[in-house]
Amino acid sequence: MGLFGKLFGALKKTKTAFSEKLRVLFSKNKLGNEFYEELEEILISSDVSVTTAEEVVDRVKAQAIAERLKDEAYVTNLLRGVLTDMLEESEVEPPSYPCVIMLVGVNGVGKTTTVGKLAHYFLSKGKTVTVAAADTFRAAASEQLSVWAERAKVRIVKHEEGSDPSAVIFDAVSSAKAKKTDVVIVDTAGRLHVKDNLMNELRKMDRVVKREYPEADFLKLLVLDATTGQNAVNQARVFDEAVELDGIVLTKLDGTAKGGFVFSLSSELSLPVIFAGVGEKMDDLEAFDSKEFVNAIL
Repeated sequence: MGLFGKLFGALKKTKTAFSEKLRVLFSKNKLGNEFYEELEEILISSDVSVTTAEEVVDRVKAQAIAERLKDEAYVTNLLRGVLTDMLEESEVEPPSYPCVIMLVGVNGVGKTTTVGKLAHYFLSKGKTVTVAAADTFRAAASEQLSVWAERAKVRIVKHEEGSDPSAVIFDAVSSAKAKKTDVVIVDTAGRLHVKDNLMNELRKMDRVVKREYPEADFLKLLVLDATTGQNAVNQARVFDEAVELDGIVLTKLDGTAKGGFVFSLSSELSLPVIFAGVGEKMDDLEAFDSKEFVNAIL
């Protein structure tokens, strides 16, 4: 079963609740100001930000008026199209090779686990992979990553606990260049997005990659726990300001009842979700598909 086969099951309650709210909305309101106000409230209740909900409703309203649509199915399809377009507007091309992927984020979102899953993903695409244990502060972090690297059967570059994370990255990209490795995946320490010194450390790691491996495609991906809700947008905004993010990896997507913040990431920050996880197994992470995601919740 593919990722979004699993996702349809995981988001079944969300889809049912959302569809029921729309059904009730259509049953009591004809298309008009009250209808669109309630549609906006439904979106906000699904963790779409107020700003993004307003934009979605404005787009739906404009098209419905232009096309003189009044039928429930047509308007629902219109909403589906607007939401899909919103996600697709921020999509980026798949990485070219060689590439370096640096995962950043707060504590507890599943970065180390995601490194292992990403390694498995790229191996399944026939690519060679090295992982870098640049989380040198958390006790046993490199050992945990070593377990994932062993499971995925990929090389790992690590230093002693307390070492300079940038030194780990330097060694990892040097090794990758020498061995012509396709993908380097970097695990970094979790950090509160309000701590300037930790953000400065990320900037230093960013500079090392750009200086030492300019020919590589360099992606900085924020790992977000999908159960975080609207606070995920705040996290993304601060990390984006610090290191200019290229996209998002969503974890625990199977555990959330509300996935609306994904549209806010795209609309307000132009940040696409690039990978998404729906379980604990090694292969429970795949490339994100905008159309399938919208179909799973609407």
